[in-house]
Amino acid sequence: MARRNAGFTLIELLVALMIMAVLGLMSWRGLDGMGVALERTRERSDAVQILQTGLAQWCVDLDAMVPGLPTTIDWNGRVLRITRTSPQGRTSGLQVVAWGVQPLSDGPQWTRWQSPVVRSTTDLQQAWLQAATWGQDVEVTGNGALSGMLGILPAQDMTVYYFRGGSWTNPLSSTDNGTLQPDAVRLVLELAPGQPLVGRLTRDWVRGTLTNNKL
Repeated sequence: MARRNAGFTLIELLVALMIMAVLGLMSWRGLDGMGVALERTRERSDAVQILQTGLAQWCVDLDAMVPGLPTTIDWNGRVLRITRTSPQGRTSGLQVVAWGVQPLSDGPQWTRWQSPVVRSTTDLQQAWLQAATWGQDVEVTGNGALSGMLGILPAQDMTVYYFRGGSWTNPLSSTDNGTLQPDAVRLVLELAPGQPLVGRLTRDWVRGTLTNNKL
C-alpha cells in the first residue's frame, strides 16, 4: 500500500490562514481598544491636574485678598474681581485678579486675568476697571485678549455665592451693596460637555479666621 505524503492539504492550509487572520484581527481590535482607553485615561488625568492647579490658584487669590478696600472683592454676575497682595508681598504692591468664563478662540473656558503690580490708588482703580472691561460680553481671542489672561479649563458658566451674616447669599441680590465682605466664597462651575471632565463642580473657600459652624 502506498504511503500518504506528509503535509497539509490546500483546504487545511486555507482554514489555518483564515483562523490566523481572525485571531490577528481580534488582537488588533483589542490593542486598539486598549490604546483608546489609555489615551482617555491620560486626558482625564491631565484635566484633573489642570483643574486642581486652577482651584489652588483660586484659593491663593482669596487667601491674599486685601480687606477693608472699596475694591476688595466684587461679583457682577460674569466676573469675580479681587484685590490681593502681590506674590512678592504687600510692601511690593497690590494686584487685581479676575475670574470668569470667557469665549476664547477654541471655545468658552474658565479663565483668570491679573493686572500688573500697582502701587498707587490711581493705578489700583484703573486695574479694577480694566478687570471689569475684561469681563464684558465681548469676543476675545488669543491675539486680542488682554495681557495677563490664562484659559484654564473648558467651562460653560460660573456662579459665585457669598457666606455673610450667617447664610449663603447671591451677591447680586444682596442689599448691603458689597459693604459686608464675605466670610466664605462658593464657586459653582459648569464644565463644558464633550470634555474629559464634565458636570457641575462646587468649591468653597473659607476665611482662615472664620469660626462660624453654619457652613
